[in-house]
Amino acid sequence: MAVIYQAVYRRASSLVCRLHSTYVRKMRYLNELKEDDSLCRQAQTSGTFYLFHNLSPFLQKVEKKYLVPQVSAAETKRILQKWKEPEQWIEKSVLVGCSDEHVPHFALDLGALEKSVIESTLQGTFTDLRKALFVVDGKDSPLLALAQSLLQWHDSHQYCSKTGQPTQKNVAGSKRVCHSSGITYYPQMSPVIITLVSDGSRCLLARQPSYPQGMYTALSGFCDMGENLEEAVWREVAEEVGLEVESLWYSASQHWPFPSSCLMIACHALVRAQQAEISMNSLELEEARWFGLEEIMEGLKRDPSSSKQDDGSFLPWFPPKQAIAHQLICEWVKQQTS
Repeated sequence: MAVIYQAVYRRASSLVCRLHSTYVRKMRYLNELKEDDSLCRQAQTSGTFYLFHNLSPFLQKVEKKYLVPQVSAAETKRILQKWKEPEQWIEKSVLVGCSDEHVPHFALDLGALEKSVIESTLQGTFTDLRKALFVVDGKDSPLLALAQSLLQWHDSHQYCSKTGQPTQKNVAGSKRVCHSSGITYYPQMSPVIITLVSDGSRCLLARQPSYPQGMYTALSGFCDMGENLEEAVWREVAEEVGLEVESLWYSASQHWPFPSSCLMIACHALVRAQQAEISMNSLELEEARWFGLEEIMEGLKRDPSSSKQDDGSFLPWFPPKQAIAHQLICEWVKQQTS
């Protein structure tokens, strides 16, 4: 009897904890907003807004820091009233999250409006997302990436791929529906593997022609249809640098909005030191080479501004800490020095 009582007590305690969990309540509330148009429309009147202009987020610079302001619903409406029909503009917003106190957060792109007027009113600037992700606080980067990806998805999915008829978004922006065909479209992410290759004592980094001068990073590529994660790593390493992976292990993942909404799946891969001669695919890469531990540690200290030499050449530098490639490189350094 005591055993049964203890089991029931543990089950009840677990249920109470889940019901009172801030995270669980947030997720339940967000799901309600996605499913209930009237509830979400009501939330738009009390929520906060992250503003974009042609997919560039609005930032404010305070001393040396860049902040991502949450503009209140009242302030957003006041700005939009200069162009009339603020309610129609608010309808174009998309839900991107909420606070622990259930204040909903929306993203809204004002690309059709005069940028300078908004910047002057709110005393800030619309900044290219690539730059914004690396200058704002780390906790804001994922939210900006999510918001821009969702806004971009809606902009490119305004018509049904089967009928050609316009699709309609729900209020939260979690889906679009073609009422002619009955097809519902949901935002999707493309899986991309990013792999740091090592031969045990060195790691392999590469660069493409489009990269900033001097920047090297881990190998990456989209997963092909029908591939699992391991097969994608094996293929990409073979295609890009002509090496055969002996073993691999998962590190972490990160949403990345370039070129569109991607899920970066980060892995470490090991190749045999005796078979580590690089055969680079020049159609995809500009350069690929091995780096020793000392060179990696020096490169981690550099940034783009300090890498240029007097003769015009560039010392190697690596992606900033907000990028998952940086995490892979730091994990490799820790493994080598432990």
